[in-house]
Amino acid sequence: MSDFLNAPEAPSPTPHSPGESVRHTRAKGEPRFPDGPKADPAGSHFERRIRSFQPRRSRVTAGQADALQRLWPTWGLDIDGQRVIDLGELFGNDRPVVLEIGFGMGEATAQMAAADPDTNILAVDVHTPGQGNLLALADRSGLSNVRVGNGDAIILLREMLRPDSLDGLRVYFPDPWPKKRHHKRRLIQPEFLTLAATRLRPGALVHCATDWEPYAEQMLEVLTAHPDFENTQTDGGFATRPDFRPLTRFEGQGLDKGHVVNDLLFRRVPHQGR
Repeated sequence: MSDFLNAPEAPSPTPHSPGESVRHTRAKGEPRFPDGPKADPAGSHFERRIRSFQPRRSRVTAGQADALQRLWPTWGLDIDGQRVIDLGELFGNDRPVVLEIGFGMGEATAQMAAADPDTNILAVDVHTPGQGNLLALADRSGLSNVRVGNGDAIILLREMLRPDSLDGLRVYFPDPWPKKRHHKRRLIQPEFLTLAATRLRPGALVHCATDWEPYAEQMLEVLTAHPDFENTQTDGGFATRPDFRPLTRFEGQGLDKGHVVNDLLFRRVPHQGR
């Protein structure tokens, strides 16, 4: 379904409650949110590759749209791959920065940011309603340690972040791509870990979680085999969910249905020769 209406005249604006879905009347080619995230920030600047994510288009509520319009210029980052960013400048301080890839609607991210104000969180996703929701949650809770990235995390890591600039990486409940022919789309692969390792400081924590057991086993195998990471668990297995990762509503529903959630906690080992 189109994101705009081709009516000859735009209807008079009507007030919307924060949770009400809205559709923006605009001309063809006009940005969905003029002051918000771009539809395809990297455009055709980079080669097409196998994507580990699938963009989802869904309705944006009035509250989410308001947050995107008001807060994106200050708290948003379009991942265009055209510059190397200064994380200290982005956050306005030199506190540790953790990259979170895929945050859904942002509830867990906001909780973690509130519980640990001395850690900055750069949260990346391609889901516009989730971006707006996280911005709204951060604004409502007065969180100054959250920035929202829009686009491909691979391009962010490869083109826009400096070596050793991150103090942690979080990947919670990524798309499991359950069909065998789609396994190549899974994010946690040796090539991804090699790239991430160049941006993680020694000692940085890589924290993954999934409720898809075959993917959990693959994550454990790939991380264990990678020379740049070591398991924090002495038995070489999965970790108990740490207190700093909130139990989300989605996760709770899965647990009620008997799903098994596995956490993995690995550390970036010191650079060779240092």
